[in-house]
Amino acid sequence: MTNDVLDRLLGQLQERATTLPEGSYTTKLLRGGIPKIAEKILEEANEVIEAAGEPGAEGAAHTVREAADVIYHLWVLLAFRGVTLDQVRAELERREGTSGLEEKRRRTEPK
Repeated sequence: MTNDVLDRLLGQLQERATTLPEGSYTTKLLRGGIPKIAEKILEEANEVIEAAGEPGAEGAAHTVREAADVIYHLWVLLAFRGVTLDQVRAELERREGTSGLEEKRRRTEPK
């Protein structure tokens, strides 16, 4: 585990996915599986979009809080699936320097 908060968070969530400690919100989400985790990701994604539309410094601060919630719930999903940040980083590196439109075209081309 590194000193990066995102790495530490995913490490903690991966540990909880293995141990499922009682009384943990993360455990509750993990036990709910993809449907429960997905429900929370969608809820938090809507909240971050709403917050982003709020004016001024308070709107920006609210956006930061909601973005953190989105990341937490996405990290729960990664932990549930056993996906590491190194895998996500590798995928982002693979896409680096490629137009988003080009990347989307590549994913939809018949193989």
